[in-house]
Amino acid sequence: MDRLELTYLRSLAKQFPNVAAASTEIINLQAIMNLPKGTEHFLTDIHGEWEQFNHVMRNGSGSVRRKIDEEFGNSLSERDKRTLATLIYYPKEKLAIVEEDEGEYLEDWYRVTLHRLVRMLSHVSSKYTRSKVRKALPKDFSYVIEELITEKDEVEDKEAYYNEIIHTIIRIGSAPQFIIELCELIQRMVVDHLHIVGDIFDRGKGPHIVMDTLMKYHSLDIQWGNHDVVWMGAAAGELACVASVIRNSARYGNLDTVEEGYGINLVPLATFALKTYENTDCSAFAIKYDDTYNTRDLDLDMKMHKAITILQFKLEGQLIKRHPEWHMEDRLLLDKIDYSKKTVMCYGKEYPIKDIDFPTVDAANPYELTEEEQLVMDRLKTAFRHSEKLQKHVKFLYSKGAMYKIHNSNLLYHGCVPMDDEGNFCSLNVAGTDYKGKELYDALDTYARKGFYSKDSVEKNYGRDVLYYIWAGPVSPVFGKDKMTTFERYFIADSATHKEVKNPYYKLYDTEEVIDRIFDEFGLGYTNSHIINGHVPVELKKGETPIKCGGKLLVIDGGFSKAYQDKTGIAGYTLVGNSHGVFLVSHEPFPGKEVAVKSEADIVCDRIPVELATTRIRVADTDIGTELKESIKQLEQLLELFREGVILEK
Repeated sequence: MDRLELTYLRSLAKQFPNVAAASTEIINLQAIMNLPKGTEHFLTDIHGEWEQFNHVMRNGSGSVRRKIDEEFGNSLSERDKRTLATLIYYPKEKLAIVEEDEGEYLEDWYRVTLHRLVRMLSHVSSKYTRSKVRKALPKDFSYVIEELITEKDEVEDKEAYYNEIIHTIIRIGSAPQFIIELCELIQRMVVDHLHIVGDIFDRGKGPHIVMDTLMKYHSLDIQWGNHDVVWMGAAAGELACVASVIRNSARYGNLDTVEEGYGINLVPLATFALKTYENTDCSAFAIKYDDTYNTRDLDLDMKMHKAITILQFKLEGQLIKRHPEWHMEDRLLLDKIDYSKKTVMCYGKEYPIKDIDFPTVDAANPYELTEEEQLVMDRLKTAFRHSEKLQKHVKFLYSKGAMYKIHNSNLLYHGCVPMDDEGNFCSLNVAGTDYKGKELYDALDTYARKGFYSKDSVEKNYGRDVLYYIWAGPVSPVFGKDKMTTFERYFIADSATHKEVKNPYYKLYDTEEVIDRIFDEFGLGYTNSHIINGHVPVELKKGETPIKCGGKLLVIDGGFSKAYQDKTGIAGYTLVGNSHGVFLVSHEPFPGKEVAVKSEADIVCDRIPVELATTRIRVADTDIGTELKESIKQLEQLLELFREGVILEK
C-alpha cells in the first residue's frame, strides 16, 4: 500500500473510526447495491413551455400512473385511479375542488384518500433504503409519515394502530396539508434522477419558471442546448448573444420573459427604436404571437424587433471578422446589399431584398455601430450582467450542466457529433488548436466556462465569442447545421435560401458503424449503450421514428414547443429508464392545468418499450454501483488496517 493510499484511509477513519462503524457501512452499501435501480427521467427541448413541462415532471412521464396500477390493480376503478393520479399531480388544486364537492362526507374522503396515499408512498419508496427515504421526508411530518410506511412487527393490531394515526391527523385539521406533503413526496420518490438534454430557453413564455423548478429538483443534470448557450453568452455579456436573445424573444412575442421574467430593462432599446425607426417600414419584422399577447404593443415591438435584428447582424459581423478560422464568412450579408438595385448577393446569386430601409447602416462600413446603437448595447449588456435571477440561473446551468454526459452507459448530448459525409469527425480550430470528436466537446465546454468565469480579460473575451459559436457555428455540436439563415428569412422571399443543411450526422445516425465509432470515441461499449439525443424534432406526421440504429440512438425531441407541434404531430417525447428497461413516451398537447385538474385528464399518449431487461436491473449494475463497489473495497482495506493495528480504532 503506497503512502497516498494510506493517507486517504487515515482520512476515511475519521468518518468511520472503528471496526463496528466501518462494518456497518459496508453492510449498508452492500444492501443498497442489491436494490432495484432508481428511475431516470429524460426530457429535452422544453423551449419555455412551462405548463406542459410542469405536468410531465409531476406525472413522471406516466410513471405515477403506472405505480398506481401496480399497487391497486383491479381493486380501484379507472375513475378512482384517475382521481388519485390527479390528486398526486396537483394536490392543492384538487383539494380545493374536493373540499367543495364532498361537503359532509369530506372526513370519509380524507380517510380513504390518506390510506391510498400511504399505500402509494410505501410502494414507490420500497426500492430505496430507509435512510434515503428518511432524508426525503418533509420536516413537519417526517415522524408521522415514517410511522405510517414502516412495518411494526411489535404492534399486534396494526390496522387499528394506523387507523388511529390517520384519525388523529383528520381530527386536528391537518389532513389537507398532510395530503399535499404525501403527494409531493410521491412525486419525489417516483423519479430518482432527472436528465435535461438541452434547450430550456426560447420560444415559450416560461423558461425562467422552468429554471426555478429545476433549481428545486432533488437530483438532476443538464446537457446544454444551443438555445441555453446563447442565454449563457448573453449573461456573460457577449453582445451578439445579447442581441440574439432579445431578437428571439421579440420575434415570438416574448419580450415579457426578458423584462418581467428576468427584470432586464428594455427601455433604452424601446426609446432608440421609437426615435430611429419612427418612419421606417417594419413589415418584414412581424411578431409571431398567440392569444396571450397584448396587440397594443405590436407597433413598438415591431420597431424594437427591427432595431435589435440590425444590431445582431452588425455584432455578428464584427465577431465573424475577428475569427476567420471559424469560416462563417457566408453570414456576412449586410455588405452584400446593393441599395440602388434593391438586391443582395447571396450564395453567388443576386436576390431582390424585401427591405433596405436601414437608417443606422452605413453602406461603406455596414458592421459599425452608431454611437446611439453602441450606447443601447452597453446598457443592455449591463442589464443582462446585473440581472440577479438570470445570473443565478446561468450559474446553475454551469454547475449542473455540460456539453455532454456519460451516465449508466448512456451518452447524452443535445445535437450531434459533427462529421463529414463519410462519417469522419469534423475539426474546429479553438484557441489555435484543431479539435474533433470528444476533444471538440471538451474544448468548447472549457472555453464556455472561461467566457463566464475567467478573471483574465483576453481569455474571457475569447470564451464569450466561443459561446456565440456554440450557439450558431457550423461545426458546433449543439447547433448541427451548416448555417443559421436568419438574414435570409427576414429579407429574401426565395425559400431556397432559407434552407439550413443538417450535419451529415443526421443522415448517418442509422448506420451501426457510425454509432459504434461514436461509442469508441467516448469510451462506451457497443452493447447496452445508447445515445440520447435532442435538438431536431421527430416529424411523426412524416413517418419518422425516434428510435434509430436498432435502438442504439434515441431522438427524444418530439415538439414540446407549440411552435413545432403542427410539424411533429405530437407534443414531445420523453424517456424513462428503470429497473425493467428503457421506455419511450410520446405526449399529446397539454390542455392546461385547469382542464387537467377538473377533467382529470392526463397527457401521456403512448409508451414504447425500447429495451427490456431480462432480469431486473440493480443499483450494482449502474454507475452508482461502481462507486459503491470502490467504497466497499476501501472500507474493507480500512477494516484490515484496524485489525492489524496500523490505524488505531477510536
